[in-house]
Amino acid sequence: MTLYVGARLGMVAAVTALLVLLNVPLLVALAVGVVVALPLSLFVFRGLRTRVARGLEEKQAARRVEREKLRSQLRGEPGPSA
Repeated sequence: MTLYVGARLGMVAAVTALLVLLNVPLLVALAVGVVVALPLSLFVFRGLRTRVARGLEEKQAARRVEREKLRSQLRGEPGPSA
């Protein structure tokens, strides 16, 4: 997740730096950098975004299993012996 966010922010910084080198004022370059780089990063970093989404889904599934296990214990239902 951190790598993906860092990559997206890096792309914003790169676009902003390029525009500043072309004598565009900093705030305008930053605004254009955000508007251009963030949607562009959805395509450029597609594989990284997919990995992040898959990891989040796995963690969510594990939390769901733990939550159901805890709820069944709180109801007094016998759980699987582990």
